[in-house]
Amino acid sequence: MSIIHILPEAVANKIAAGEVVERPASIVKELMENSLDAGADRIEVSVEAGGKRLVRVEDNGCGMSHDDALLAFERHATSKIRSAEDLFDVATLGFRGEALPSIAAVSRLVLQTRHASEPAGTRVEIVGGKLRDVSELGWPSGTSVEVRDLFFNTPARRKFLKAESTELSHVASLVTHYALAHPEKSFRLASLSNEIVNVSPVPDSRQRIYQLMGGQLLDQLIEMTPVERRMAVYSAPGAPDDDETPSEAVIVRLWGFISRPEVQKLNRNSIYFFVNRRLVRDRLILHAITEAYRNVLPPSVFPVALIFLELPPAEVDVNVHPSKTEVRFRHSGFIHDFARDAIRQRLMTSRPVAAFPLPKAAQQRSAIEGDEAEVAEALAEEPPLLRGAEERSLEPFPSGEHGPASAWRSPAAPTEATGFRLSAPRPAPRPGVLALGESEPIFRDPAGAPVASPPGGAVPRLEEAGASEFPMDLKPLGQVEDSFIVATNAEGLWIVDQHVAHERVLFERHQRLRREKKVEGQRLLLPVIVELKPEQQATLGEIAEELSANGFDVEPFGQRTVAIKTAPADIAPQDVQRLLLEILDELGPEMRAISLEVLRNKISASVACHAAIKVNMPLDRNRMEWLLRELARTECPMACPHGRPIVLRYGLKDIRKAFRRT
Repeated sequence: MSIIHILPEAVANKIAAGEVVERPASIVKELMENSLDAGADRIEVSVEAGGKRLVRVEDNGCGMSHDDALLAFERHATSKIRSAEDLFDVATLGFRGEALPSIAAVSRLVLQTRHASEPAGTRVEIVGGKLRDVSELGWPSGTSVEVRDLFFNTPARRKFLKAESTELSHVASLVTHYALAHPEKSFRLASLSNEIVNVSPVPDSRQRIYQLMGGQLLDQLIEMTPVERRMAVYSAPGAPDDDETPSEAVIVRLWGFISRPEVQKLNRNSIYFFVNRRLVRDRLILHAITEAYRNVLPPSVFPVALIFLELPPAEVDVNVHPSKTEVRFRHSGFIHDFARDAIRQRLMTSRPVAAFPLPKAAQQRSAIEGDEAEVAEALAEEPPLLRGAEERSLEPFPSGEHGPASAWRSPAAPTEATGFRLSAPRPAPRPGVLALGESEPIFRDPAGAPVASPPGGAVPRLEEAGASEFPMDLKPLGQVEDSFIVATNAEGLWIVDQHVAHERVLFERHQRLRREKKVEGQRLLLPVIVELKPEQQATLGEIAEELSANGFDVEPFGQRTVAIKTAPADIAPQDVQRLLLEILDELGPEMRAISLEVLRNKISASVACHAAIKVNMPLDRNRMEWLLRELARTECPMACPHGRPIVLRYGLKDIRKAFRRT
């Protein structure tokens, strides 16, 4: 007796439904993609009970004829592909032949449609995969699909659905995604009597973002104009031979919006990515976006991004996931590097500066003191002050992170907090004279030689200075608690964290010297003996060569100890041991998973952090001017290598508003 048998069609449809229909949002996705492929410019989605009770999608697309309406519910029936070769050149959003029959197999479905060439429409009713009724009706050109009682005949799957609010949020997110991808079309989402999304056609994505997310988020985004790159395509799969010439070259385009560094999210849910207007969740691109923000954002937070990628359909395989949410690129390395470089270049060109965050109490007090009209006007014009971001305090570094704060205090510095205290710039010291109790910060000229006072010179001009938000003409006024430089220019008031500003300057200088293999080391008068843990010893063996290239000379000195004979030139002798241990501890758990570039960035960041001037350190005017000038010369003056903000801006408009001046 044979134990292998063919499953009934109803069972096969339910199995296919398990691949396509995960939740109500899966139905909305399939039906909306069909509407877009049908050329609709108006799509309306209605749901009840989060989509469990009802999902209805209506469009004004081309519609279907009577015969096509019946044939659409047969398995493997589709109008999108005709041959196996078409699977590798899919130019539409939807192509699975199981979508409609799978949805119909687990719900009560009613299809109403009419093609423009037919005088009457067609109504098809299917319950649990079985055809119940077919009739004619009067219907405008377009299609309406109504799905009721999802999983009514598979209660085991229905119980895995989440709460109604959760399912509705997934549907709303999906509609929002496709509304962002198609600003030229109208989208509407309603749940019972509540209208969640209702956007009319607009000419560009910027206005669509304003419709869906408001001006507050739009002000926190940086627009990326289309960037094109030519990609060589070889006829043979795999890496080309040395003598092989590409059969053709295709153009890859990328554009969209990326968030300013002060906008920081705790997850990747605010990253929207589209390939040929298809919504996907691709790990390759997510990694590229994360790499673009390296040393700009802290490693545990994520930006907001709306990225569009266009390339020939033959260069991307969309047939790798049942719900078509994942894709595979033919030249994945090229796409990854292209996206990373384009986003990084836009960040470095704009060099956005964070706005100064107003205290909430001050905002509430001004709202109470003013009348309703003034309050409404103030709220309407309120600039984006780190809304939606993790606000970072302007406190000195805590003890233990960069050493005890008291170690960097001058004798005249107070030992307790005394509130806001602005000290005037100190006069520049006479050559060779250092006032008693003052610490001399380490400054170096472009060649790397130490200087007693910052060098002069003209303010640098970037090639695209007009696109940069970072000022080139800041004039220091003084320091707050000998930790934050207060500066001004025609745009308003600026506060600069002197430690992280110098850290950024040293970080980029160290990276440049490392690329040129010119990192200098200083010979220690007495070797520093360090005892290592087993995991630290293993990490040291892995990165010994890179440490040597960064100015270290570390030799074994016993079974579990090493002797540091040479350290980077900017590091004080008392900090050498702590710097080496910090590098080994930070790299230990992830040593084998990081690239050489990431390794070099981490070492450069650690060296720069220990070599930079500290908080609670008074600076004279020359040093403040030098630091501001050198910061303006850096590639990324808005954030330190660890992602902390360097500069906060209190714009002239905000100052006038605070003083109630128009």
